[in-house]
Amino acid sequence: MSDHVERLEKRLAQANAELESVQAAVAEAERRMGAFSSTVVSKDGSVEVTVGAQGELTGLRFLDGKYRSMPPAQLADAVLDTVQEARSHFARAVRDLFEPLTRPSATLPELPGMEIDWDRLVGPAADALPGEPEQRTANDRLRDEIDEDDDVVRPADGAQRRR
Repeated sequence: MSDHVERLEKRLAQANAELESVQAAVAEAERRMGAFSSTVVSKDGSVEVTVGAQGELTGLRFLDGKYRSMPPAQLADAVLDTVQEARSHFARAVRDLFEPLTRPSATLPELPGMEIDWDRLVGPAADALPGEPEQRTANDRLRDEIDEDDDVVRPADGAQRRR
């Protein structure tokens, strides 16, 4: 019986070591994520955007006066698409930091990897994570929201009902 207890204690020590290792990896990933920043220039070179550690817009610059000759809709598309691209960089960086933690333990296969709520972790930028069938622009999402709103009926009592 003592041999069984020793093996159990050894496995428990391995599990504790694995837990400490995962906790350290999570803390390091969170530290690196907190310092994240991504700057992207639009394809036409008219706009530069920077997003921060939460995928939030932290900087917006209009380059070389190109915006002065652009139609408003084209400028808006350049801004929105560039913000989305910067958020995509953010989402990929976060995924690259945390994805190794989703794998099962190599030393203790019965310990599964962490389940990560990517939407909670990266917010709206989760839409840009690779693995999606296609990357969607901000305009695509806006059209979807408009289409969804068209399905909502608001009677006089203020309640929302789907058609």
